Amino acid sequence: MPETLLSTYGLDRPESGDDVVVPFTLENLDARGRIVRLGEALDAILTRHNYPAPVARLLGEAVVLAALIGSSLKFDGRFILQTQTDGPVNLIVVDLDAPDGLRGYARFDADAVSRAIASGETRPGQLLGRGHLAMTVDQGVHMERYQGIVALEGGSLEDVAHTYFQQSEQIPTLVRLAVAQITRRGDRRPTWRAGGVLVQYIPPHGQSAMPDLPGDGDFTNPATADRDFVEDDKWTVAKAHLATLADDELADPDLSAERVLFRLYHETGVRVFAPVGLEERCTCSAERIEAMLRDNFSSEERAEMVVDGEIEVVCEFCSADYHFKPHEFEETEH
Repeated sequence: MPETLLSTYGLDRPESGDDVVVPFTLENLDARGRIVRLGEALDAILTRHNYPAPVARLLGEAVVLAALIGSSLKFDGRFILQTQTDGPVNLIVVDLDAPDGLRGYARFDADAVSRAIASGETRPGQLLGRGHLAMTVDQGVHMERYQGIVALEGGSLEDVAHTYFQQSEQIPTLVRLAVAQITRRGDRRPTWRAGGVLVQYIPPHGQSAMPDLPGDGDFTNPATADRDFVEDDKWTVAKAHLATLADDELADPDLSAERVLFRLYHETGVRVFAPVGLEERCTCSAERIEAMLRDNFSSEERAEMVVDGEIEVVCEFCSADYHFKPHEFEETEH
């Protein structure tokens, strides 16, 4: 993979734009990570359903987190991040269709969200409430699905990401997420954009610092979370530099991923790799939905779905509208 050292004299390569993930290493600090920048792809996901602003911001953070984690996995299939909680936003689903397709959806209680907005209780943890976050690698029908589950207990998605890496991988990890709605000169409306950074300490003994989602899914076992970690001075420096990054910098449309990394780590040295593009892309299709209706529902259940002679299915992700005639299923079943 092509790589470039961002020198102390400036940026030595063309800067990537929006909708990319850029891997990087901090060789002098024994750390590595990824930075994600999302523009049009995120705006398409968040504006399609006209979410209230706090809900859109929360879903945006989930999309960034899925891109940060899922983009490290080398597989053919899907990485799925899903929350199920008792809060005003009771369900979030984000798919990364490897290697570059993103889609996301949030389900929420409109009245509860309105009350949260009126009372100023719109922080991510307050909107999510308590429940769990599941991260799944689905490599298709002929491969085993791998899933990890982390408890959500009123904290933010950054908090739960730190818990995941601590309990599942025992890898010192720091995650930053930022989502903003901005209006630039000439824009017809405000647009959503976001950024995220994940930095991980690389243990001296060579243990992998990139998660591959263990198959047992038991990330809540205290025995796996109690290993003491003596913080290395280099990791302290890596964290301290990242702590100086403001949310508005991370989501700034005028700051590329490379420029953000240069601001943070040019004194210690940062090596970046070729950016990987991301796009908003739904995986729904008439064929897939027809197969789902045929395989998961009986003819009696499908008959109850018929309205005005048709079965209508609307994709929760992209809002595409599909129509089927009941007799189409009867023909394929005989």
